[in-house]
Amino acid sequence: MSIGILLQQMMMIFILIMIGAFLYRKSMLSDSTAKQVSALIINICNPALLICSVFDAGPKASTSDLLTGSFIILISYAILILCGYLMPYILRAPKEDHFAYGLLTIYGNVGFIGIPLSMAVLGPGSLIYVSISNLIYNILVYTQGIATIKAAVKRNKPLVPSDDIPNNETKKEEAKSYAHRFFQITGKFINAGTISAFLTIILYLSDIHIPALFSDTLTHVGRSTTFLSMLVLGVSVAQMPFAAIFSHKKLYAFAVLRMVLIPVLCVFLFRLFTDNTLIISTTALMLSVPAGNVPLILCRQHDLDSALISRGIILSTLLSFVTIPIVTLFV
Repeated sequence: MSIGILLQQMMMIFILIMIGAFLYRKSMLSDSTAKQVSALIINICNPALLICSVFDAGPKASTSDLLTGSFIILISYAILILCGYLMPYILRAPKEDHFAYGLLTIYGNVGFIGIPLSMAVLGPGSLIYVSISNLIYNILVYTQGIATIKAAVKRNKPLVPSDDIPNNETKKEEAKSYAHRFFQITGKFINAGTISAFLTIILYLSDIHIPALFSDTLTHVGRSTTFLSMLVLGVSVAQMPFAAIFSHKKLYAFAVLRMVLIPVLCVFLFRLFTDNTLIISTTALMLSVPAGNVPLILCRQHDLDSALISRGIILSTLLSFVTIPIVTLFV
């Protein structure tokens, strides 16, 4: 991996974040606008970015490599889920911050940062593994991620006294809830993120020709993803004292564990299954990217306090100037 390209990409991301903070402080970007832009990113721009990236695909990987890569990526997310559960206890975080550390651990910036960074550093050959990673990511973030956020929202809401709700009404509501639960659960898997990831893999594996009108349109929409998402992050930065980003000691410990120790240990683990450098490098890069802002966007949409997540994203992005090069030394 090229350290120069890595640093250049990180610097660009930092500048975009500062632009968002500047626009907010100058009242050119409001909190409500940022929330609307967040919905636009989640449902339109990010899916377009993932799909249009396949248009630059290079030589296709073999079936054996695809299966091996998929297996390793699944292992990496299983490890992240486990670490996401353990991280708050390791850091001795307050109970109300457990959801934030869990989201920060599991959901790295594999889309907004991972896709362009992988393409720039590892080349188009890494695209298929990034797409598989994004597919699993989107399935998880729209199911486990949203479930975690909703549970946190529910904990923060005051309980309604049972005497205020008639028993028969309660039973009707519970019956209605059970009747729709199956459809609600399965419906979570059908969203813009999972559909776009499936389409990306299908387009990659097939010889389907996409008319230039559609491919160019998707490309233009997808190119706006990084800029818009960093603007949203910049709004969160502007809303908190700058010193607050760097004064949270537990986040430094989190960054070392999540962005250095876990990826490095995973590199040694992956070598037990394959000697394919591209697979290992791509998965290691996806593990070492800073915390993703999709959880932040979802928290904003659910009106959940996201200050800790904002700090974690900003600090991990800044620290990634050092942590990602460290991880690449072990690949």
